[in-house]
Amino acid sequence: MCFFPGRMRFSSVVMQRLTALQECVRKERLMILSEIITLKRNNDFRRIYAKGRSFASVVLVTYVMKNRRKVTRIGITTSKKIGKAVLRNRSRRIIREAYRLIADEVRPGVDLVFVARGKTPFVKSSDILCAMKKELKEAGVLE
Repeated sequence: MCFFPGRMRFSSVVMQRLTALQECVRKERLMILSEIITLKRNNDFRRIYAKGRSFASVVLVTYVMKNRRKVTRIGITTSKKIGKAVLRNRSRRIIREAYRLIADEVRPGVDLVFVARGKTPFVKSSDILCAMKKELKEAGVLE
């Protein structure tokens, strides 16, 4: 091994394994990012509120509607009733994390809108996860 300032020289076998590992990590990140597609347009939210089915619990309301795409899109709504910006952002983070844990179980081809309720920022993500699983099973979206 030869040391240069800020660089290390490895054998070709080590370099091949290292680049293969980096490629796997890159692909995994792309898969994770590509799975979760968010709804951004106001008319998408309005359409789902008007025509979608709703399922409610104490901490979360879920609207579900089929789409003509082969991907699942999600939207998260937190109103000012939740509280100030810190609480609204916490609610979004908790909901996003709970969805991330079950994203691979959700059947593709649906639009989901999760609406935070007053208790959402004060519960753990595991509670949100249980409520989300229950609502999505009821909707027939979980595989």
